[in-house]
Amino acid sequence: MPKTKHAPATERNRQPILTVLQQVLPDSGTVLEIASGTGEHAVFFAPRMPYLQWQPSEPQGIMRESIQAWREALPAPNLLPPLALDVSKRPWPVERTSDQSVEKPGESERLTPPITAIVNINMIHISDGRACEDLMEGAERVLSTGGVLYLYGPFKQNGQHTAPSNEAFDAMLRDRNADWGVRDLEAVIAIAQQHHLEHIDTIPMPANNLSVVFHRV
Repeated sequence: MPKTKHAPATERNRQPILTVLQQVLPDSGTVLEIASGTGEHAVFFAPRMPYLQWQPSEPQGIMRESIQAWREALPAPNLLPPLALDVSKRPWPVERTSDQSVEKPGESERLTPPITAIVNINMIHISDGRACEDLMEGAERVLSTGGVLYLYGPFKQNGQHTAPSNEAFDAMLRDRNADWGVRDLEAVIAIAQQHHLEHIDTIPMPANNLSVVFHRV
């Protein structure tokens, strides 16, 4: 039975997201994708940005299997094996701490060049409220000055939903889990600012989603 999983939204949003990423990501280094899901975004983006290494990550083992299966089906030399990364658990596996005297074989090669960007697609609305702050805290630790944090998904603006479909989606999410839901963009920006992440741009996307770009200061 194939381990690759399929998320229908990926085929719809991957080209618009790629167009923005090609404009906002740096021209060198490693992109850490947080919550890579099925891995379909990773295998689409990596070969189209060969000047960057692409590091997928995912907390769920079954999804990491899907990422690896997609990686084997559609290999790209700059697409790295998926990491087990949960934003709430410190340190993230890409962080080197002072007490890490022994690295796993090949780790130093895999983690170079340094992480110059973090990409997070469709996560914070299907996570508890703390996940957004955990993401920002991690970005503050991992990114150097000038590093990019890119978010994609639905957001409220000025406390209001941007479309009836987003309002219905928000209600559905909260029915499934009271801690989930479409986040207010201004609140997300405020959390980012507390972690030395400057809001650079908000870009309207198809299906009432937004691309939100931050720089580490």
